[in-house]
Amino acid sequence: GKTLVQYAIGKEDTSFEIQFGVTSIGNAFYDCSSLTSVVIPDSVTSIGEYAFAWCDSLTSIIVEENNKYYKSIEGNLYSKDGKNLIQYAIGKEDTSFEIPYGVTSIGDGAFINCSSLESVTIPDSVTSIDSFAFYYCSRLTSVTIPDSVTSIGDNAFYDCDSLESVVISDSVTSIGSWAFFDCDSLTDVYYAGTEEEWAKISIDYGNTYLIGAIIHYNYVPEK
Repeated sequence: GKTLVQYAIGKEDTSFEIQFGVTSIGNAFYDCSSLTSVVIPDSVTSIGEYAFAWCDSLTSIIVEENNKYYKSIEGNLYSKDGKNLIQYAIGKEDTSFEIPYGVTSIGDGAFINCSSLESVTIPDSVTSIDSFAFYYCSRLTSVTIPDSVTSIGDNAFYDCDSLESVVISDSVTSIGSWAFFDCDSLTDVYYAGTEEEWAKISIDYGNTYLIGAIIHYNYVPEK
């Protein structure tokens, strides 16, 4: 009884409280469309990377206060130290979201299939945007990658088909495969560095729309 392997996602219940004693949650709620809230007990020590991915109705992930490994802020799931944003509750209807300062990593699939957000503010504490982080965020129109970020993971903005512009810092050294695949509205990339510095970025395959966009070099954002 220590591992929750699979929640029966065909249930129509809107809330579920994981029983105390469970220490590990696999990708147990993946693609569950009914749940709006889940309660995680103090006993949980590990959660699968895609445990709550594609949960279209989920608006609140609640972690009991004495859990030593995880916490929730405004219904979203973070590591206890607040450095890793693990899962944004994608059922929320907010059109914008500001990631708290102090977060250093946007986890695998953290915003996957979020259909409400049009803009996300990434603080300059973030150093990495992990794989599938914003996969299929269909209404996201623009994103600014701050100076602190050095890598953008595979499939990070895959199929963000409303994405029109991206601001990329000259601190970025690698952009993973398919990171901007199928971003067919992407027309403008604003890059903080020079054309020579842009050429040195390791841009993996599957980023045709990024490479084909108009690159604005030496971009300085307005204050």
